[in-house]
Amino acid sequence: MQPADPYKILIADDHAVVRAGVIKAISLAFPDALVSEAGNAAEITRQFLDSVPDLVLLDISMPGRGGIDILTDIMRDYPCTKVIIFSMYPEDQFAIRAIKAGASAYVTKDTKLTELVEIIRKILLGQRHISPAVADLLFNEIHQKGTKPSHEQLSDREYEVLRMIASGKAVSEIAAELSLSVKTISIYRANILRKMNLHNNAEIMHYAFKHSLVG
Repeated sequence: MQPADPYKILIADDHAVVRAGVIKAISLAFPDALVSEAGNAAEITRQFLDSVPDLVLLDISMPGRGGIDILTDIMRDYPCTKVIIFSMYPEDQFAIRAIKAGASAYVTKDTKLTELVEIIRKILLGQRHISPAVADLLFNEIHQKGTKPSHEQLSDREYEVLRMIASGKAVSEIAAELSLSVKTISIYRANILRKMNLHNNAEIMHYAFKHSLVG
């Protein structure tokens, strides 16, 4: 009987310290695994061209393209790859969008590394991981009655821009952070205002804080 191929695991996070800590924990737990890393969307693409990973631990806040956009591309082009979203944001801000986009788990960065390793082990075995907090959100999503909150009409990128506006960032700052043009961000802002029947940034901020969309 031929030995199974070693797992290929990609750690995609723009913080080198985070990557180093996670890589160390994974390498200890999976000594035969081939662990690689990426700090932005372009590096993720290069890693996939070199060797398609079995699992990606993906930060939701990547320079350039956002994590949900990257997740969507991976699910479309490499459906056998499992993705765990690894985020500094609480579950109620992004988990539902991530699960709907195809993530096998949504894990916050305050999770202990030992617990993260067990979640990775579970996902590699073909299972999903739904935390109690995410389970509650999914239950509410299924059983929600009446009109859904306005922000759920937004695309993933529009939702990301809304949160950045609500945190006080100017259009030029958002454009630089997302590696997009000021014109493109202005279009996203206009779409947000139109879809949500809002009129200015102050109303965006008020809405976001009312619905706990920013920390």
